[in-house]
Amino acid sequence: MKAFKSFLLLLLILVIGVSIYIAVQPNSYEVTRTRTIKAPASVIYNTVVDFKTWNSWSSWIETNPEIVVTLGDTTKGVGGSYTWNENGDEGYMSTTGVNPNTSITQEMQFATYPKSDVNWDFKANEDGTTDVTWTISGDNLPFGFKMWSAFSGGMENQVGPDYERSLEKLDSVVLADMKVYTIKVEGTTQHSGGYYLYNTASCKFSDFEKNMTAMLPKVGAYAITHNVTMAGPPFILYHKWDEENDTVMFSTCVPTNSRIITDEAEILTGKLESFTAVRTVLKGNYSNLKEAWDTTMNYIADNNLEMIEGGPMLETYLTDPMSEQNPANWITEIYVAVK
Repeated sequence: MKAFKSFLLLLLILVIGVSIYIAVQPNSYEVTRTRTIKAPASVIYNTVVDFKTWNSWSSWIETNPEIVVTLGDTTKGVGGSYTWNENGDEGYMSTTGVNPNTSITQEMQFATYPKSDVNWDFKANEDGTTDVTWTISGDNLPFGFKMWSAFSGGMENQVGPDYERSLEKLDSVVLADMKVYTIKVEGTTQHSGGYYLYNTASCKFSDFEKNMTAMLPKVGAYAITHNVTMAGPPFILYHKWDEENDTVMFSTCVPTNSRIITDEAEILTGKLESFTAVRTVLKGNYSNLKEAWDTTMNYIADNNLEMIEGGPMLETYLTDPMSEQNPANWITEIYVAVK
């Protein structure tokens, strides 16, 4: 009997000790992780801000595929939400604030635990990468939550590894999405032609992109500074395409509504007569243009069409990469004159 009383006393002391230990635990927590992703901030932001994408990069879904996720009526931006059910325990996440391409604030609650604040920050770097910082925090924690946290290794150990894995998966998803592209030959059409401002250069294929990206803004800037109305998107007019000798001759062009008399030697005026052409549409990164051109040429050969020697060969850029930074959404049209 004496031994039993001693045991109860020790047990009471242990319970009191554990209770005191739990009670003196911090009343708040914060867990944060950062990953640098080789993608523009806007592309990553647009992925994270839409809960429709979360299943594809959530580490919790990866390790617990039985979790049942239900999307809200709104999934993107302020008011976007979703709920999940994990073995009978339900959770809720909603977006409460956004600063486009810069930050997202959210609120999360799981089961009967207190609500947590979730914050995303997207810091664009000069090299084109983005530092993505994901933080969860909470305060005024009740005794029960602190007890769970204390015996489960703390929020840092509970959440940190999942944040790291989710950011790793987010990285992969974003990069994969940016590489998506389609090439579609639309068949023959009539190009309307028209006047255009241009400058011309010839170079090796390896130098084409560098020269083109330097030349095209100069033509656009001339049009803007001289109050010239642009009649459509800019385009490249290819004069010579000689892969055997590694030479390409081209003009960077801006279409205009009428003939313009220029006052700069490097900026000239040209005119395209209306012509019949095979039209191909590339949706995706410009790195896929060679395949798009090859597809176009194969279509011409397979359909017994005849190219016009010295005829127009155009590459028209319908999307401005400065405003649409996801290459998967860039649209380029190819026109090759045929008889």
